[in-house]
Amino acid sequence: MKTAVVICPGRGTYTKTELGVLGRHFRDKALLAIFDARRLAAGQETLSVLDSAATYSVAKHTRGDNASALIYAATLADFRAIEGVEVVAVTGNSMGWYSTLACGGALTPEGGFEVVNTMGTLMQERLIGGQLIYPFVDEDWRPDPVKRAELLALVARIDGPGRRLALSIDLGGMLVLAGDEAGLKAFEAAVPPLQGRFPMRLANHAAFHTALQAPVAEAGRGRLGPELFGQPQIPMIDGRGHVWWPGACDLHALWDYTLGHQVTETYDFTKAIAHAAREFAPDLFIVTGPGTTLGGAVAQSLILADWRGMRSKSEFQHIQQTAPILLSMGMEEQRHLVTKGD
Repeated sequence: MKTAVVICPGRGTYTKTELGVLGRHFRDKALLAIFDARRLAAGQETLSVLDSAATYSVAKHTRGDNASALIYAATLADFRAIEGVEVVAVTGNSMGWYSTLACGGALTPEGGFEVVNTMGTLMQERLIGGQLIYPFVDEDWRPDPVKRAELLALVARIDGPGRRLALSIDLGGMLVLAGDEAGLKAFEAAVPPLQGRFPMRLANHAAFHTALQAPVAEAGRGRLGPELFGQPQIPMIDGRGHVWWPGACDLHALWDYTLGHQVTETYDFTKAIAHAAREFAPDLFIVTGPGTTLGGAVAQSLILADWRGMRSKSEFQHIQQTAPILLSMGMEEQRHLVTKGD
């Protein structure tokens, strides 16, 4: 049996093409009913209503209080559908850490939903700052460490009195930056446009993983207690590359990281993937849905880690064609390789 590290996506992955994904893949209707009842009790639209909408609405479906819960439910459904491989570890990107906690068993499915829905709502209510993406690799995903260093030096120069800017997520070949409007505009004005789309602002995203989110972290700790957390059943790799091992977790430290460092400090997805590769040496990396946008960042992270000698997009694609190492459950032709159908 092949081994696999499962990777849970974060915000921005439930897009127009994912509309209806819960209807298609969420098998546990009783659990979905529990999620819906909790949202109704909080005065929110249910996931079932959002997912079955006739049309996709950027204004509605990308809101933190809606998107986070939709993504969590889709991720959980995909994780539960995996068969025929041995999952040796779980990790995720950004809010995908909350999904990781549930997939890894440190939170119950209901507990994970409570964390995700609470934090997504708090983020939306406050909506502090914003995010943008800018690459430091070329179009063949070849890393340029000098360019990366120059970009981070620019961020450091911009961040100061009257302007806030910081590295939010180290995302493979991309830097996800977050700050206030003045900081984001200063960066956009200082860098050349690339590939016809960068720098790219992210709709309805706050300044995640920066000190600007300290009020959200404090509110989250006030609403979500350590008693929600238990020992994981599967090793979990967090946004520092740290591994939380089953039976060996300090649960208060896990709670404190989740609602502290994870909210207010840089999320190093690149390091998480590198550590997943080196610590667990899996046969496969499986990215759950919704969406398919995280695959590139996973591949870029593996290239940066020099995994199996990969140095570029073309080399990664060659490996994928001969003996695939990365499967995206958001692609039906790859999904069926690790499930028995939904």
